[in-house]
Amino acid sequence: MGGKSSTPVVSNKPKEKSVREEENLPDLTASAKTTLDIAITGLTGAGKSSLVNALRGLSDFDEEAAKTDVIEGTTEPMGYPHPTFPDVTIWDLPGIGTLNFKAEEYLERVNYSQYDFFIIVASSSFTVNDIQLSQAIQKMKKQFYYVWSKMDIGISSEKLNPDFNEEATLQKTRKYCLDNLVEAGISSPEIFLVSNWYREKYDFPLLQRTLENEIEALKRLTLRPADKATKPSKGSRIHFILLQKILKIDLTKLKDDLMYRSLEEVTEDIRQELEELQNVKLDIAFTGVSGAGKSSLVNALRGMDDYEEGAAKVGITQTTMECHAYPHPLFPNVTIWDLPGIGTPEFRPKEYLEKVNFSQYDFFMIVTSERFTENDALLAHEITKMKKTFYFVRSKMDVSMAAEIRNPNFNMDKSIQKIRRYCYDNLTKAGESNSRVFLVSRRDLNMYDFPDLQETLESDLDDLKRHALILAMPLFSRKILEKKKAAMEALIWKLAIVSCAIGAIPVPGLSLVCDLGILAGALLHFYKVFGLDEESLRRVAKVFGKDYQVLKAAIKKSPMSSEITPKFVAGLLARSLLCVSLTVIELVLDFIPVLGSLFGGVSSFITTFFMLRSFLKDIVEDAENVRAKATEP
Repeated sequence: MGGKSSTPVVSNKPKEKSVREEENLPDLTASAKTTLDIAITGLTGAGKSSLVNALRGLSDFDEEAAKTDVIEGTTEPMGYPHPTFPDVTIWDLPGIGTLNFKAEEYLERVNYSQYDFFIIVASSSFTVNDIQLSQAIQKMKKQFYYVWSKMDIGISSEKLNPDFNEEATLQKTRKYCLDNLVEAGISSPEIFLVSNWYREKYDFPLLQRTLENEIEALKRLTLRPADKATKPSKGSRIHFILLQKILKIDLTKLKDDLMYRSLEEVTEDIRQELEELQNVKLDIAFTGVSGAGKSSLVNALRGMDDYEEGAAKVGITQTTMECHAYPHPLFPNVTIWDLPGIGTPEFRPKEYLEKVNFSQYDFFMIVTSERFTENDALLAHEITKMKKTFYFVRSKMDVSMAAEIRNPNFNMDKSIQKIRRYCYDNLTKAGESNSRVFLVSRRDLNMYDFPDLQETLESDLDDLKRHALILAMPLFSRKILEKKKAAMEALIWKLAIVSCAIGAIPVPGLSLVCDLGILAGALLHFYKVFGLDEESLRRVAKVFGKDYQVLKAAIKKSPMSSEITPKFVAGLLARSLLCVSLTVIELVLDFIPVLGSLFGGVSSFITTFFMLRSFLKDIVEDAENVRAKATEP
């Protein structure tokens, strides 16, 4: 690098103050400085260190490169010599808005006024921190570039949109940055869209040329002739033989209940419970900083593709400007709320909690994608204060692993462990040591912690809300499949008892008619719960990029949901004489004699119970086949 050591300088500030700063002069003038100091600043995780390396012509893993990481890596200002200008130092500043560098202390702690020129780096949203940094620079009558990094990742996400147009996406991003800067009072901002990995694309070549021209002009205005070179230091048929055993297990609770209450009383309690299960409301809020991937995770939890009708809107710029309620497409009592990102000009931290009506939700997901920020700590603290539950979700793990894999010494397990430990350490530092952390990827929902997140969510809810959540969960793991199966087995028991009571009414034919209605409704419900109805199959095909017909062909034992009608169920009943055989009826009556006085009740109970259990066995097997086919490479 021009014959000089390229080892970074570690310091809190450039070596000398400019005369302009000492005398508070309004313009750049000649001073006693011998080096020109350019500061790369912005939010943590935006790609500042990678940009430093790109501007120096280095990869992120060269020996002399600025350190990059999937966790907060820059903890103090680091100076690096420019490759062609030995008297120019490029400073990699810590990210603003972390627990280590809170926004209100940032400018002073990094000695903001000591730098001659600035590059503000952002990657997913325009925040109040960008306003603070840019206004401080303008107040000092200095200049800056606004660099929107990671355009390759934004473009890759946008390509999933059927209406994708790269040039239109670039124009939209550029306009988003410009509009926000102008609204912040910045006159004539210069904006560059770059990819730190693909430097030949987008605006990076233009950024390099423009910066070099800027350096030449700044040197003439700022530096006196150098008397010595800059000197850096180092640095997923019940057999008849088992019938008696299964009946005794399942009928014990009913026998006990009927010792003290009538069948009508027991049935009424079950009716009320079924009504509560049907009507329970569950409100889940996704919150966090703007650009962390909240909207995409909202769609994931609803089992939807990001670009299908009814999905939460996603984009490479800020898209959620108000609290949006998204009912589950199949189970509308479960509502997932996509809250605006905290820390944007529209939703400043001090106003955020009131604006989004924070107290109305059952529990929260705090979503972050890069670094733990003071806004994350604020949200965690406020949720805990309300005695509610939150889960800390570190999203975009696929992006982080794609960055890490470029390291010759890459080890996935170690990288995942490092990210997890970083999140836990920061939550502990924020006073939330008992919080749980989940690492997820919207693009690989069966990887990392998304299945564990689903399991943890349901275990923390009361019975009614737990049932609602289990029904709504996308089927991405064997554990979730088993939980759905258990929930449906419990439902079968309740439906069989209701059918038994209806069958006890001495009206000819009513028991069979009622059974048909209960059975047909239950079968259709199973299809939705396990995602085997046509609408759900098409949705899964889109999410996983699979052919719908391939997934449909994986259903081997169950009919398609469109075939489920009362007539179809009557045919199933005619073929299932086992269910009403004298042997089975005698077994039930021997166990619960009081049912012998009920006209048609025992027959109705047995028919409903065993028909649904048999059908559930088949549908669970088919659901597992579809899940395996959808998630196979």
